[in-house]
Amino acid sequence: MSEPITPKTAPAETDAVTALLRAVHHALDLPLPDITDEDEREHRALLISRATDARVVLAGVLEQDHDVARAAERLRWWIADDPVTYTPWKDKGAPA
Repeated sequence: MSEPITPKTAPAETDAVTALLRAVHHALDLPLPDITDEDEREHRALLISRATDARVVLAGVLEQDHDVARAAERLRWWIADDPVTYTPWKDKGAPA
């Protein structure tokens, strides 16, 4: 029987990649909008904006060899500058 594999300390690059993946996930994981047309339009516009930001950051890392940790930080700044302003949908429960 072989010995169990114990993970060693992850290299800093792994932590940076994880941070970038978390930032991309956070950018794209928006709450659903309420049912009004305005909220749906704002949700769509924000999702498009955030997806564009994520693509730009990822292209910088993949095509221009940008620093991964700084790319994650940049995307988090952009997300903070573009918060959810629409009314999120709330489940009010269905009749039994």
